[in-house]
Amino acid sequence: MILAVNNHNNIIKFSAGDKNKKSLEYNHDTLLDNNFATRTKIGIDKLTNALTVYPAKGFKGSKNANFYEFLTMGTVPYIIGSITMMSVFNSANKHFAPFAKTKASAIGKKMALGVLFYGLLKNASKSLVTKPVKMMTGIDTERPYAKVIYELPDDINDTDITSIEHHKVFESVEFPRWDLLYGNEEKGEKRNYRYDKIAKKLGMGENLNDSDQEVKPRIKEIVIKTNLAKNISSYLWAATGVGIAFQKPWENFFNVMTFKFWKGKEFKKSMQSFGHNFIESIKEFWKGEGKGITKHTGKALAGAAALSTITGVINAVSPKSTNTKNVINKNERYVVD
Repeated sequence: MILAVNNHNNIIKFSAGDKNKKSLEYNHDTLLDNNFATRTKIGIDKLTNALTVYPAKGFKGSKNANFYEFLTMGTVPYIIGSITMMSVFNSANKHFAPFAKTKASAIGKKMALGVLFYGLLKNASKSLVTKPVKMMTGIDTERPYAKVIYELPDDINDTDITSIEHHKVFESVEFPRWDLLYGNEEKGEKRNYRYDKIAKKLGMGENLNDSDQEVKPRIKEIVIKTNLAKNISSYLWAATGVGIAFQKPWENFFNVMTFKFWKGKEFKKSMQSFGHNFIESIKEFWKGEGKGITKHTGKALAGAAALSTITGVINAVSPKSTNTKNVINKNERYVVD
């Protein structure tokens, strides 16, 4: 039986008795640190829910299924598609003649490596934009937070009616979660201390009366520019990763490749070969093959990726130029109706 709704410390709580009360990790929307441990935890949580909880809610036709869950489940077909692409070519190798099998196996493994490098570089390269922007402006455009969702009970005995979603403060440029960036005055933090730091970094001054109002328009501008830069550059870096994966030196790695970490010497040799041939593949990719334009495609792609990253960062941290010189002439007299 669902008991009364309690309002305690501005937090809404639903209960069905003390026996089955759920212990929440968060009891209100909470700003999280943007570090490797947090990102890993969020990634595991999203993937686990996308494979189990969210599909189950969809099959049941739960009234609590929402758009966040739909988007999170999008990672599942991406992973399945990647695994399928890795395996489909290699699965056919057994039907080829020995010589053709050797050639096909090398190509198939390069395709698998290309899929892996695509995903890794597409995600990792975003930090090449967001980290410098944060260093120069104090604005972490990727700052995560945990959102507490109070759901409707699916049946009369349902007590587990809360869920946690992981979002980003600037996920919506139109409606950022400005409230999460204010300091907790009960803990002795200044209300605007985060905005004060950003204002100082942006050269807008110190000890401003309303630093939050001063910097919010500038923050929005930087977030928009940063999002554009990371999206463009990430696909170019991903394509570069695919190009590196198809270089000839990887064939040496495939000859000694093993994932049996319990076989110490063999696994160590495999890892050393990976590092060596990764460097050699980068060199081969940069050097290129053939003649004319073909020989320089690697340089062009890697150069475009690097250039898009650098120009994207410069554009993001550069203030929008506005010429207001002749808008108001302070020497003239004006009448307001």
